[in-house]
Amino acid sequence: MNIVHNENDKTFTYVENGLTCYVRYELYDNTFDIVKTLVPKELGGRGIAKELVKFACDYAKSKDYKIVATCSYVVAFFKRNPEYKGEPSAHYVEGACAI
Repeated sequence: MNIVHNENDKTFTYVENGLTCYVRYELYDNTFDIVKTLVPKELGGRGIAKELVKFACDYAKSKDYKIVATCSYVVAFFKRNPEYKGEPSAHYVEGACAI
């Protein structure tokens, strides 16, 4: 899977068959906040979101950032993958992305 990091847009993207999947983040106070995860439904159910989130978290860990999430998908990912030591952000709203 070819995931591309665009630091200017604060996104990690993956494109397949002309459809773009992405994770968007914000960076503040040495904190890496994943605010949105999007995979078009045509590509859903294939683990793409999981791979994007893993890639983003691995990047954040390599920079020694604290990892948090506003995106509800990512908060659920943290529960299934405690090795990332992620937690909900102060902006997290259960069941939905606040941004």
